[in-house]
Amino acid sequence: MKSNLLQLIPRYERYVEYELELYIKLPKISKFNIGNRFVENILDTLESIYLLQKVRKEKRLDVLNKIDSNFSFQRSVLRVMYKLRYIDEKKFNVSIRYLSELGMMLGGYIKNVGVNF
Repeated sequence: MKSNLLQLIPRYERYVEYELELYIKLPKISKFNIGNRFVENILDTLESIYLLQKVRKEKRLDVLNKIDSNFSFQRSVLRVMYKLRYIDEKKFNVSIRYLSELGMMLGGYIKNVGVNF
């Protein structure tokens, strides 16, 4: 599990970099409303990914489910930002592709943890 997690961390960090660049370019009104909440969630997810390495096996599924729900929240916020035209289609598609890839990796971890219980 630990070595697999090491693959998730750099990929999620690349996603964080991309989203922070996107955040900087948001209009001011959305930056201080939806943008702040979005960035907080992204950073909270990063913190949870690092926590996953330290938490006991019995608690891993809880942390993985929290990360998964954060991914769902991020997808929803991206859809709203796209519909409100805060981001263009290209940025939306790149962000969704990142989340899809990360979600597939996370799904594999959740399956693995479920089997080991």
